[in-house]
Amino acid sequence: MLKDLVSKCRTYRRFYEEQAISLEDLRDLADLARLAPSSANSQALKFRLCNTPEENEKVFHTLSWAGALPEWKGPEEGERPSAYIVILCDLSLGKNKLHDDGITAQTMMLGAVEKGYGGCILASVQREKLARALGIDISRYSVDLVLALGKPKEEVVLVPMKEDGDVRYYRDENQVHYVPKRALDDIIM
Repeated sequence: MLKDLVSKCRTYRRFYEEQAISLEDLRDLADLARLAPSSANSQALKFRLCNTPEENEKVFHTLSWAGALPEWKGPEEGERPSAYIVILCDLSLGKNKLHDDGITAQTMMLGAVEKGYGGCILASVQREKLARALGIDISRYSVDLVLALGKPKEEVVLVPMKEDGDVRYYRDENQVHYVPKRALDDIIM
C-alpha cells in the first residue's frame, strides 16, 4: 500500500556504509525519475550516480547534515552513505525546475525504500565544490539536490507534534530520531 511506503520513507542520516548499493539499483532509481512528471515535459533533470568509496568521499565533504542538530557534524566513518545521486538540471533544457526536483527526489526515495534502502534529500550542498570534485560543467548544469542513500542504521519514529508547535526533529540518549508531525485535522482547511 502506498501509505505504508510513504510512512517508511523517512530521512535517515546514519547507514551501514559497508553495504554497497549497486550501479544497477541506482540506474533503476534514475529510471523511476525518468518516468515521473516534468514541468512542461522538459525532462531537464540529469543524474550523477556515485557508489565508489572515492566518489562517495568527494560528495560527503560537500554536504551539511541535520540543521536541527547543530552539535552533530554528520555521520561518522562506517555510518556514511554507500551511494549518492546528484540531481542536476541541464540548463540548456530548462531552468529553475524546483517542482521537478521535489517530485523526482521523492519518487527516487520511495523507490529506494522499496528496495530496502533509506536516504536523505540534501539541499545544503557546497554546489561549486561538488561540481569541481565530480567534473560537472556548471556552465551547463546546476547542482540542485543530493540524495544520500544506504541501508539505514538508525531508527526514525514519527510522533505527534507537541502543543507548543515545535516541528524540530530530535534524538534521545539512544540516538533514536524523532520527527514531530501535525495531526491530519490540523492541516485540512
